Amino acid sequence: MKNIVISILLVITIFPAFAQEALTLQQCMELALKNNAKAKNAELSVEQAREQKKEAFTNYFPSIGLSGTGFQTNKPMMSLEMDIASMITPMMSAITPAIMWAIQQGIPLDPNTLAALGNSDPIKIEALKNGLIGGVMATQPIFVGGQIVNGNRLAKAGVEVRQLQKQMTDNEVLLTTEHYFWQLISMQEKIKTIEDSEKMLDRILSDVKVIVEAGLTTRNDLTRMELERNKLAVSRLKTENGLRMLKLTFAQHIGIPADRFDIQQPQFNEIQLPPINGDDSVAMQNRPEYKLLQKSAAIAKMQVNMEIGKNLPTVAVGAGYQYMHFDLHTDHGMKNDFGMLFATVSIPITDWWGGSHAIRQKKIEKQAAENMRKESAELLLVQMQQTRNELNEAYYQVLLSQESISVAEENLRMSKDNYNAGITTLADLLEAQNLLQQSRDQYTESMTGYFQKLAEYKQMNVIN
Repeated sequence: MKNIVISILLVITIFPAFAQEALTLQQCMELALKNNAKAKNAELSVEQAREQKKEAFTNYFPSIGLSGTGFQTNKPMMSLEMDIASMITPMMSAITPAIMWAIQQGIPLDPNTLAALGNSDPIKIEALKNGLIGGVMATQPIFVGGQIVNGNRLAKAGVEVRQLQKQMTDNEVLLTTEHYFWQLISMQEKIKTIEDSEKMLDRILSDVKVIVEAGLTTRNDLTRMELERNKLAVSRLKTENGLRMLKLTFAQHIGIPADRFDIQQPQFNEIQLPPINGDDSVAMQNRPEYKLLQKSAAIAKMQVNMEIGKNLPTVAVGAGYQYMHFDLHTDHGMKNDFGMLFATVSIPITDWWGGSHAIRQKKIEKQAAENMRKESAELLLVQMQQTRNELNEAYYQVLLSQESISVAEENLRMSKDNYNAGITTLADLLEAQNLLQQSRDQYTESMTGYFQKLAEYKQMNVIN
């Protein structure tokens, strides 16, 4: 007994951890934007464009570079041998009187030292066996044909393009979420319809058994009932399998495990068509697709200016500092450092030949982008009108489906009365029951199809 109580407590404790949460459509849409891979990658692309914009902004500032070079050779790059004795000996006869006069005047000259010069060994001088060169240079562009300005404008436009693309991706993710959601609702409603049909068949089966026992019909009717029940069982199995696979797909789309959530069944209230929001061309201008077309045309114009700037003169100023240290056959070698200011002017001449063709290419691309903008805008208007027509069709399909259910219910009631009275056959009664099931399924498909088309219409007309 004690073990049984413990087991019951464990079940009560563990079960809530695996309880499924019933998600509304709004919750599913929020999860999709948060977890869907497409939505997350779209956000990353915006961040990437923002970093490119920041990178382009750095071109306004001076470019600073450090440079350094050190070398060590296996032998000196400069080597010189001087034979002082051979140079002085021919001159001794000429400079001796001068030396004697200097001695007489009291100038401290050592005759022995002078004499030793004439007898000294050759002197070998070696230099540049090692050295060090280093410096820092700062360059500030003054005029580069507008490339920096246009580059920053292009980078800013790139961010706006990625944001529009993200908005389009989010819309796609949300629309797919609504499609999946209503498909799940449709499958669930079909299972409910099958359950209702099973209950109805059970009631008919009960009546058939009474009639068979009374001898008013043959046992073939019981066999037909069993076959009809088997057909419903197969239909239910297929629908449940389809629902299971659709839920797995939807779970992957919104990024949560399929066994941790369920769909909260919405109430099918009375539906109505949304009001027409004036001219479609006005609503179209708020769509991200149209804004992206406009931005593409603007970018094409910027690229023309960018290409022109590549073929204009450039002016830059700068400042630098250099330090050098070389060995020059002395203890400390040669050390030197200096600063400098400079200005550079670069004028492309021969580049204009090829550059003129590149500019024409960009102008052609600009015209093509403008043509695409106009054509795509027209197609967007056609798409919006087509969606409006499909929404109208879905709305009236719902109304017709509702009437079909009323007719099918009345037909089933009359068929059942006629069968009990022996006027019609069981086949007619089962046919009436099938027609009711089909009309209910059609109503479910029409209703969920209407909500899917409504989502498309609201998205295209930028309606919340």
